[in-house]
Amino acid sequence: MRVATWNVNSVKQRVPRLLPWLDQRKPDVVCLQETKLADEAFTALLGEPLRERGYEAALFGETQWNGVALLSRVGLDDVAVGVAGAPGFPHVEARAVAATCGGVRVHSLYVPNGREPESDHYKYKLEWLAALRDVLEAGPADAVVCGDINIAPTDADVFDPEAYVGHTHVTEPERAALQAIQALGFHDVVRERWPDERIFSYWDYRAGMFHRDLGMRIDLILASASVAPRVKAAWIDRHARKGTGPSDHAPVIVDLDEAPDGDIGPVVPPPSSPGVKKKVRLPQSK
Repeated sequence: MRVATWNVNSVKQRVPRLLPWLDQRKPDVVCLQETKLADEAFTALLGEPLRERGYEAALFGETQWNGVALLSRVGLDDVAVGVAGAPGFPHVEARAVAATCGGVRVHSLYVPNGREPESDHYKYKLEWLAALRDVLEAGPADAVVCGDINIAPTDADVFDPEAYVGHTHVTEPERAALQAIQALGFHDVVRERWPDERIFSYWDYRAGMFHRDLGMRIDLILASASVAPRVKAAWIDRHARKGTGPSDHAPVIVDLDEAPDGDIGPVVPPPSSPGVKKKVRLPQSK
């Protein structure tokens, strides 16, 4: 079973990329984030093309902002939207949808950004993650957590740790919240498979960050202790970030039980840039 997660940053804008990508990579389960469409609009836009490709869809969307989806061609049972006990900001946002697909509980998540350390949105992010941990602890043993987690797990997951000082995504409380989820038995399968590689999933649109390979790894697939041993390949589909009209995120792909493309490396294709040669400031810091 091939499981993928992708922050598409507006599914309406990404249709010319999404449908060919589904045909190329043939994922069995797809978690989408930042769909930015209400459920009715999503269905009107993509319902028929997805049915033609054999996908059922579970949706939790809202107009203009947020929005998550879960596409499956291996079953879609016991659908749940939202995270029980999670706060809103101030109202509940469309950030989580879960279902059982092929016997595995799959969570498609768009974790709050946090905006600035110690801001109200940052506190909301930490409370949201704590509620998510409780849901996962009470959930079935066979599970995967997929999505834009908006946390770089370690300094190795950003192009330059010094550039991120004073910013969200890398603070100790955020990383501690992620570690609390992993402590339930969830494995960061991409990093475990490629412990020493330079791997990113997000590159800012500005300042040529993608072409210089100045990114972050904030899109994750975490597999429970019973599912992690089934992983045969785990990689970032960097090709989907190239070309015309891309999202600023690349898909993460994990193959369970068999790997149709083989164990092809951590990032496909690998970046041509050698990485950082001089100090770089984040575009938002300028």
